[in-house]
Amino acid sequence: GKDITSKSTDNIVASGICLIPEGHVIFSSMTVFENLQLGAYHNSYDFDKNLEKVFAYFPILQERSSQIAGTLSGGEQQMLSIGRGLMSNPKLIMVDEPSLGLAPKIVADIFEILSELNEEGYTILLAEQNAKKALECAHRGYVLETGRFILQGTSRELMNNQKARRVYLGGSV
Repeated sequence: GKDITSKSTDNIVASGICLIPEGHVIFSSMTVFENLQLGAYHNSYDFDKNLEKVFAYFPILQERSSQIAGTLSGGEQQMLSIGRGLMSNPKLIMVDEPSLGLAPKIVADIFEILSELNEEGYTILLAEQNAKKALECAHRGYVLETGRFILQGTSRELMNNQKARRVYLGGSV
C-alpha cells in the first residue's frame, strides 16, 4: 500500500523488496562469495544466518564460493542471482523469468526452491512465460496480454479455465 516510485533503489531494497532480474544477472568478474556479500549490503547484521540459508538452498554455491561468478553455468548463475537477493533478507521477492534459457532439470529445481521460499513466508511476485510451471507453484495468477489483465484467479481456477488451458497451457494440464 505504499508508493515507492520515487524512492531510490537502496531505499527500496532496505524496505524489504528485492528483484531477481531476467537472465540470471550477476557480477561476473567477482567471486560467488563477493556477489553474496553485495546482496547483504543493507542487511550485514544477518549475514552469517542468511549465508547459511543460501548455502542450504544452493550447496553448489558454497562449493564454488571462491570461483569467479562468470565461469558458473547458466543454472548456477541463476541460483547465485536468487541467493544474492536472499542475502538482503527480503519480505517481497520479485522474480522475472527464472526459467529463461535453463535446462528443464534446473528449471524444476528453481521452481521447487521458489515454492519452498513461499512456504517459509516469503511473498513472491513471479513473472514467467512458462504458465504451467508458474501456476504449479503459485497461489494466484494473472494473465497479461499486451499489457492488460485478461484473466485472473487462483492457480487452480486458471488451470481449469478453458481459455487459459487452450491458449496458455497447451490444451491440457
